[in-house]
Amino acid sequence: MGAPLLAHEEADRWEQRMHQVLAGFVEEPRTAVEEADRALEEIAERFTEAVTRRRRTLRTSWQGAERTDGHGPDAGGDTEQLRLALRDYRELAGRLLHV
Repeated sequence: MGAPLLAHEEADRWEQRMHQVLAGFVEEPRTAVEEADRALEEIAERFTEAVTRRRRTLRTSWQGAERTDGHGPDAGGDTEQLRLALRDYRELAGRLLHV
């Protein structure tokens, strides 16, 4: 499995924030739910940013390869680079689908 999309410290901060939101429910239910909505929106934005950065890195890994017609001395290297890129795309998609 690849590196987490968010740093452990950041994930811990979000978990603490959600714990505080839950703790506030007894005193202010509506405020707690509103805060949970805002927190989830911010978490989703952070994940979107992280996925975008990861996709950019993946795209660079295979688009930067010298393109060949599939023949010649560089063809095997390009195919291997593409295979690795596809593996990384599959791994990232799997992580997003099985959170």
